[in-house]
Formats: sequence, structure tokens, C-alpha cells
Amino acid sequence: MSGAGAGRSHASGADRSHASGAGPLKASAFVYPWDVTGDPEAADRIAALGVRQATLAAAYHSTRALTPRHPRHRVVTAEHAAVYYPLDDRWTGRELRPCPAGDWAPGDAYGEAAEALRGAGLDVHTWVILAHNSRLGAEHPDTSVVNAYGDRYPWAPCIAQPATRAYLTDLAAEAAVRPGAAGTELESLGWYGLQHLHAHDKTGGVRLGDAGQYLMALCFCPACRAGYGTEGLDADELAAAVREALEPLWRGTGDDAGWPTVERLLGEPVAAATRAWRDGQARTLQEAAVAAVRAAAPAGFQVLLHADPVAYHCGANAGVDPAWILSVADGVVVPCAGGTGLLTPFAEHARDDTVLAANFTVVSGMGGSPATLAADAARARELGATELRLYHAGLASDGDLAAVREALR
Repeated sequence: MSGAGAGRSHASGADRSHASGAGPLKASAFVYPWDVTGDPEAADRIAALGVRQATLAAAYHSTRALTPRHPRHRVVTAEHAAVYYPLDDRWTGRELRPCPAGDWAPGDAYGEAAEALRGAGLDVHTWVILAHNSRLGAEHPDTSVVNAYGDRYPWAPCIAQPATRAYLTDLAAEAAVRPGAAGTELESLGWYGLQHLHAHDKTGGVRLGDAGQYLMALCFCPACRAGYGTEGLDADELAAAVREALEPLWRGTGDDAGWPTVERLLGEPVAAATRAWRDGQARTLQEAAVAAVRAAAPAGFQVLLHADPVAYHCGANAGVDPAWILSVADGVVVPCAGGTGLLTPFAEHARDDTVLAANFTVVSGMGGSPATLAADAARARELGATELRLYHAGLASDGDLAAVREALR
């Protein structure tokens, strides 16, 4: 077992003293800089929710966001992936480099918002989006994941490519360790696939289960083609096998039972070889990024990953092996919008100092349920959660925020 936590003993979630105490779980609200800058009441309003921390975006993908209480605007269009602080000189002369934001978050928008949030008594942690960047794919197409049909995913940088890995590692360190930040949450630190919610997405006509998503996420860029070769696979034969395996899905006649379906369609040895290549690339990138953050950060700086305990899953919550990732990072942020069950595999491998943050959507219009937050938090705690994450303080309506205040009171 490698990483900063290697060799430390683990206790089950049920035995962890800090998860079983009587006090409320520490809560943090996700926030964009534009929710705070230009609104003198925003920081105090967020603090009044009862949260102790704000998880503030320092590097983020393109988005269009409502700002229902801001005195100057109601809609912010972040046109491309960007950083919300001034770049340092590490990027001088490099082809792959972050883009500054446009007028939606100019200058040091992160720093201005962080200062206001700290002034309201909140701890501030950075929120950093990594391998999800349409601007990078548009300007440097060769960096993108390429599926078995030859289609590029410009939103999904291939994490096996050396230049991309170096870019992501340096971005993680720079964006995470902003002045005054006490920790970071690294999102999309792993493979990305077809899932994106791209502008005007029209991909829902055929239902893709876990097996379909995995097969559509397999990358065939030059780096990955060579990588499959190191695992004893011929890339052309693999691509043909993937296309054949997907054909019943396009006709609407395929079944999808997750990983067993991948093994059945590709054959167990081939399926395992694809995982060996992809899992190895994800793990070494995650190790490198966490190590780079820690090298740049002050003592006690907390490093969390947004993570899914099903290791072959792709997306913003990177699929990981729970025991392994908790030996590398200080903890994980776990998606709980669909229920709290994903906490259990992490809790089984948690140490007494591991952070297991249960992430709940509290925006009713985005499928969240702030009215049930208290009950959801209690259930999360029973399953080992030590903290809460609330998505998202800037997007929620006044009614949603009132429900959050009541739940956290």
C-alpha cells in the first residue's frame, strides 16, 4: 500500500469515535466566487446557514448558473474552464496551461470571495475541478479521450498522456493551495467518460448502464493504445471488440449488469487488462496530484477527493478502490443525492482521522431535498459520515436555504 497513509491501521466506521459523538456533523457549503463578490450580504448569509466551512471554487469547468439573490446579476455564464486567481510563473512557456476567467470572475475573484467568507467566520477550502475541461479539448484536441469509434470527448482530458498528467498535477497544486485555505477538495481527478451534461445534451436516447458507460469511456488515443499493448492487448482488436459489444445496446436489445457484463462481452482476461491499464494510470495520477498539493501546502492542510467506491466508474466522482484512496488522501467527498449507500465501502476502511463527507444536493430545482436534510444527515452519520457537504449555497432558493438552516440548527 502506497501513499501518505500507508501502514496506518484502519478502524471500521462504526468504531470511529469522532463519527459516533453527540455533536452535529461539520457542514460545508459549496460556493462560486461570483456568489460572493459584489454581494456584501452573501458571506454572512452563508454563515447563517449553520455551516462552519465554505468550499469555494478556485478552478472550475464551464457552466451557466443562477444567482437568485445577487444585487447585480441573476445569471452568470462561465464560458470556459478557468481558474479564478492570477496564475504564477510555473506556466511560462508551457503549451498546456490554465485559462484565466472572463468577466464572470476576473482577477483574483477567488481571493476576494475567500476573504469575505473568512470575515464571516467560515473556514475556506478550495474546490478544484481537474480532468473535465472543454476549453483544453477545443484548443488541444490531441489531449482528449478518444472512444472505440474514433469520437473525441473534448470535455475529457486523457489522464494517461504525460503532458496532460503534468498539467493536471501542477494545476492541482496551484489551485488547491490558495492563501488562507485550510484544505482542498479535488474533483474529476480520474477518468472521465461520456457523462458530461454538455451544452444542450442530446445523449439520453439510449440508456447506458454501468457497462455501457465503461465501454464508451475506454480511450484509444495513442497513449492508451500503447498502454493496452503493455497489458498484452492489441488496440485495434480491442476497439473492434468494444464496438461489437456495444451493438446490442444501440439496438435496444442489450442487458447491462455492470462489470459482469463487461467481462462477459469482452472476456474476463481482456476486461481485466483494460482495468489494469486504466486503474494504474488513475492511481499514479491521484498519488502525484495529492503529493504535489501536500508539497505546496502548509502543515495540516486537508486533501480530499470527490470519489465513487466503484473503481471502474468514470466522472466527476472518480472511481477508486476505497482502501487504497484512503491510504493516499485524508478522506473523500461521497455523492449521496441517490442515497447514502456509497458511504459504507469507505467507512469499512476509514481511520479515526479519515474525513468521510456526505454530499447532498440541497437545491430543490435540481432534484435535491433540503426538507429531508436532517434525516439524511442522521442516516449518513450512522453509515460513518463525519462531515456534510451541501450543494449549493449560491444556487439554492430562499426556501431551500431556510430548510437548510432548520436542518442544521
